[in-house]
Amino acid sequence: MILGDLGAEVIKVERPGAGDDTRAWGPPFVGDESAYFLSVNRNKKLAAVSDVLVENFLPGKLDEMGLGYGDVSRTNPNLVYCSISGYGQTGPLSQSPGYDSIASAVSGMMHITGPQGGEPVRPGVAMTDLATGLYTHGAIMAALLQRQRTGRGGHIDCNLLSSQVACLTHVASNYLNVGLEARRWGTAHQSIVPYQGFQTKDGYLVVAAGNDKQFVRVCQVLGLDELAVKPKYRSNTLRVQHRAELIHTLSQRFVEQNTCDWLSRFEGSGVPVGPINSIQQVFNQPQVQLCASAALRPASQRPLL
Repeated sequence: MILGDLGAEVIKVERPGAGDDTRAWGPPFVGDESAYFLSVNRNKKLAAVSDVLVENFLPGKLDEMGLGYGDVSRTNPNLVYCSISGYGQTGPLSQSPGYDSIASAVSGMMHITGPQGGEPVRPGVAMTDLATGLYTHGAIMAALLQRQRTGRGGHIDCNLLSSQVACLTHVASNYLNVGLEARRWGTAHQSIVPYQGFQTKDGYLVVAAGNDKQFVRVCQVLGLDELAVKPKYRSNTLRVQHRAELIHTLSQRFVEQNTCDWLSRFEGSGVPVGPINSIQQVFNQPQVQLCASAALRPASQRPLL
């Protein structure tokens, strides 16, 4: 879809008859198509040929049909051939089918997602699928640039597991460098305090004090100036050590006023804050509506990337 947004003609080949499984992933439906299918098939057409081939068969299946990379590249050495699978083209799991939720579990993503002390939680949208799509988009663009220089295409191997493991970022680094096993933190951050959601009188908001100066400003906005000068809260390392007590104090203060009141008080403070919006609230935001209107303009009228 991203390549289509950038001007590519995207051609999709589906199974004869029923077609893509996601066509039936409903309700809700829009006519005969599921809303889910429509959300992940923007810009796609059913047609004949293209410079880039993207396939998501189990590894080896297209080779059996004479349509593997080795076969196709002999016919068209300029082709950028991209394979997307659950676990990659080789290895002990390569023949296993991959869905977002399975890869999210196997990769550790579910292990770190959910409330403190609670059960693992699947992210609300298919983040593993989305991350893999973004990595794939970048890899295809890089392969096209390489083709300009060399005159040859190539075979790209993208998979759900590798994409999601790559997205573990600092969680993976903590384990690989110091052996620190991760756990679930809800909306909080393992290494930064305060950096989480708080309940207000009528909803929730998230406060992200990423440095000591921002923590002082949080205290000032909340009218809790005494917290900023307490020795045990003077640095982020100390605030992490005394997390429970500090978060309890802040939580008691946040629940005293409405979300909009707190947002107004934080405005201009330099502290990153935001409400936890419902989906209706998301699409009623002027900022989101502005971004959406820009995306709907003809390509010639959009801002340069």
